[in-house]
Amino acid sequence: MKNLFIILGLLLFLSACDNDLNQIPPLEAEASSLESYDGVLNAAYYYQQAATTPMAIMGDFRADNMLMEEEPYPAFDRYNADLAGGDLVGQFFQPFYSNLYKSILSANNVIENSAVPTQVAEAQFLRALSYFKLVQVFGDVTVNTSATPSVDDKTILARTRAADVYSNNIIPDFQAAIAGLDNSGIDDGRASKIAAQGLLGKVYMHLSEFGNAATQLGAVVSGASAVGIELQANFADIFAEGADLNSEIIFATQLSSSINDEYGFTLFPGWFSGGDTKSLAPLDPDLIAAFDASPGDLRRDLTIDTDAMTGPKWGGGLEQDWIELRLGDVILLYAEALNETNNAAGAETELNKIRNRAGLADYAGSDLRQAIADERRLELALEGQRWFDLVRTGTVNAEMGLTVDANYHLFPIPQSEVLSSDGVITQNPGYEN
Repeated sequence: MKNLFIILGLLLFLSACDNDLNQIPPLEAEASSLESYDGVLNAAYYYQQAATTPMAIMGDFRADNMLMEEEPYPAFDRYNADLAGGDLVGQFFQPFYSNLYKSILSANNVIENSAVPTQVAEAQFLRALSYFKLVQVFGDVTVNTSATPSVDDKTILARTRAADVYSNNIIPDFQAAIAGLDNSGIDDGRASKIAAQGLLGKVYMHLSEFGNAATQLGAVVSGASAVGIELQANFADIFAEGADLNSEIIFATQLSSSINDEYGFTLFPGWFSGGDTKSLAPLDPDLIAAFDASPGDLRRDLTIDTDAMTGPKWGGGLEQDWIELRLGDVILLYAEALNETNNAAGAETELNKIRNRAGLADYAGSDLRQAIADERRLELALEGQRWFDLVRTGTVNAEMGLTVDANYHLFPIPQSEVLSSDGVITQNPGYEN
């Protein structure tokens, strides 16, 4: 049952045009004259939907968990300019890019015009989440914080350094969301204080600010039970049909076959389970080897099918919500942050929570950092995390077993954005024509 109702009638709020930042609402009334911003806020949630499958593909198929089979899709496994090909851009990068900017523009309108503080805080949460995803994927990005950006001044489209987007936009918006939200929206799939804390902690991990990360992540771990969040006793119950918004989920983007989003291709459960002809047997043997190195792991049969060479993890099919953040993810990030701040004992305690649920003994090795990384791979496989973990920890080459030019740690900006901006929006190095 979906608890966050998307008001489709107000999706005309954002219409298509040459550049996704120049989508001024084509309403007869000014946006600032609306009496209710419920629909505008719901639009900001709605546009997150089309970014889910692209994020999943980038996170697992770019890494060593999943494989593409039919050209040009194996470009995900070639670290060169091939990834900027038209079919791939149109299916993955363009929907991701355009819909997140639509979500941002909807959020901007709520932030500027709504008189309801909790609506503003939710919009700040969604804007921060959108920019966090964009920066992970593209690096430097265009920043727009206006509800009515100029359609004439293309200089505002110039990309902002990723470091500045983090410090000036993502972190302040998540901090504002923490201050402005409580946890009443968790059961309805809405933004919450604890979700903002967890995502801010993840942001700090991407910045290697481990002390700040430990503070935020620790607050989530210690405060989870008080708001009804806990690890599922059975790992499979996180992903089972009908398990959306279960007790382990801190925040998810809700999807439903009854709601048409702006992503018109195979959704992430189909990609992982071999349901797209571009990759009928997508399982990477390297992920099999990773599970082989963890004998007795209860997550194995749920995550991989070595007969069909697929990933059956997402049992809810087209009704499956995309998990943006769950407690298992936070616990492992917290373990990593503790270890990086010289609290190995605390890190082991957190790590063992995840290991024990998976049927594994307490950690007893000599390389705790690697053990946490290995656990994240197995725990979060097929959840769009792997590639971004490798990039943020600087372990792409070591884990992939090859030398990957740092240019290809990022993904190509859709060429249509470069062209429609008259070159103000620049292409990422390595992907230029």
